[in-house]
Amino acid sequence: MRIAFAADDRNATTDAVVAELEAAGHEIVRLDELPWPDLGAGVGRAVVDGRADLGVVMCWTGTGTAIAANKVPGVLAAVAWDPWVARGARLWNDANVLAMSLKRLAPDVAVEVLRAFLEVPSPDPDEAQNIALLKRLDAPR
Repeated sequence: MRIAFAADDRNATTDAVVAELEAAGHEIVRLDELPWPDLGAGVGRAVVDGRADLGVVMCWTGTGTAIAANKVPGVLAAVAWDPWVARGARLWNDANVLAMSLKRLAPDVAVEVLRAFLEVPSPDPDEAQNIALLKRLDAPR
């Protein structure tokens, strides 16, 4: 799988996430050395344009890069801090970008969150109607 990845800082948590992506055999589409709003939007564009299947963004809280990614039509970015939330974001919301805090998550927890997000093969069919409603919010008015 191709994963777009960007972080506005580097530490043990971001290193662990990248190492996990590499160990799992994912192709990483990296965006680096930009202000965090551009990183979030860049990962979102990579997913929407088809250069990546999913995206992962990391900033101090995860919130800023998620907001920036969500400005790109077609992106559904979710901030997750534990595996249950990450899995639910994919399963019930069809999130295509995972946002995490690089300051508040320990490396092992960030890897668990990442794995939970990536392990969901497709959204829950029971949520198809709600996901369609969510995606319609991107449509021009």
